[in-house]
Amino acid sequence: MKYLVVAVASFLLAACGGEADTASSPEENTSPPAIEVEADNASKTLDASVALDEMAEAFVKLSLAIGVLDPAFVDAYHGPKEWADAAAGQEQSFEALAADAQALLIKVARANADAPSLRGAMLEKLVRASVARINIAQEQFYPFDEETRLLYDAVAPQYDVDEFYAALGEIDTLLPGEGPLYERVDAFRNSLAIAEDKLLPVFNAAIAECRKRTLAHYKLPDNERFRLEFVTDKPWSGYNWYQGDYESLIQVNTDFPIIIDRAVDLGCHEGYPGHHTWNVMIERDFLNGNGWIEYSVYPLFSPLSVTAEGSANYGIELAFPGDEKITFERDVLFPLAGLNPEDADRLDSLNKLRRKLSHSRNHIARAYLDGDITREEAIQMSMEFGLQSRKRAEQSVRFIETYRGYVINYNLGRDLVENYVNRKAVGRVDTWLAFRTLLTTPLAASDIEAAQ
Repeated sequence: MKYLVVAVASFLLAACGGEADTASSPEENTSPPAIEVEADNASKTLDASVALDEMAEAFVKLSLAIGVLDPAFVDAYHGPKEWADAAAGQEQSFEALAADAQALLIKVARANADAPSLRGAMLEKLVRASVARINIAQEQFYPFDEETRLLYDAVAPQYDVDEFYAALGEIDTLLPGEGPLYERVDAFRNSLAIAEDKLLPVFNAAIAECRKRTLAHYKLPDNERFRLEFVTDKPWSGYNWYQGDYESLIQVNTDFPIIIDRAVDLGCHEGYPGHHTWNVMIERDFLNGNGWIEYSVYPLFSPLSVTAEGSANYGIELAFPGDEKITFERDVLFPLAGLNPEDADRLDSLNKLRRKLSHSRNHIARAYLDGDITREEAIQMSMEFGLQSRKRAEQSVRFIETYRGYVINYNLGRDLVENYVNRKAVGRVDTWLAFRTLLTTPLAASDIEAAQ
């Protein structure tokens, strides 16, 4: 059987992402139709596994059809080529897709109620997210928290802005001087940019180390592989385009200076034990091993993204616990890049403080999309709490306008993954085992949070 890979969305990761220049004003938002599952006592006595297989196939075909009208929806596809061809060749309308999605949701919810399973529960949440995304694609927007609950099965907490200001105060002490704090941070970080002629050896060394540390704990298919490319004119800093058959294309955007710490971050996030590793395990265990066809498609706006982004971000710390990351950077990457290793410790201190500000993006996105602040206020807040130049802050806000609540997957997703692993793991080896269990179990955010 021939297979087709379709990769049509871009999303900023601290590393991955996509953005658009325009978006509907939050003031124009209207309430979308309610998503409900109708009660119906009539049921067929079908074998639960066969029924799920049929509904999973319907979900894949529905996702491909949505992707025709909403190109950001399908991030990757490596299922039967004829299904993608059929979707591309049919006339579609959001109204018809909404009816199909709602009907499938009712069917899946009924089947999962009759024969509960982790697979069925995830499929139900995937279809529910599809219904919500169809509404959003028609500019029928939800309040921020309701949107993230429907799409990602997760809601970000409310934030105390004073905690962000406290972190800024600590950074101000670390990098004293005149002028706005974001300018001082930019100047220091840009002094540690990798020269263009050093990018390839630095990234090769970083990814090789990420891979070595991952393979010390996981057995991946012998033919798993990746290609590395440096690109320009992209709205994201790095991206993993999963090709299927255990192969990834990892692209790194060189539009902005690439700071030395990004080599390990992107190597882990996009590669090992991040996106590439997760995709390989999903294809090997879920799709090929279990025959779960729903995992031949990756809908970007779905509960899968919590695990995808959260595990990729947590994977950096998993592979390089404690001081191991900064030690590797100082001893190996700084010399390769021709940078002064004496700056490594201050960079590490800055990054630890900046992490305290990571959730500020959720705070800004919620306020902006709910209409509580203007676009200009969102840009100013992104400059202040994100410690970004105006150009980068504008890019950040464009990402929010396009991908909306997706921002929670990076930081809240990371927190959920870290907490899950900490609950499950006893020792260092158990940490990798717990992480692998998470990657190879169909768990949505609420399941991850509730797991003991």
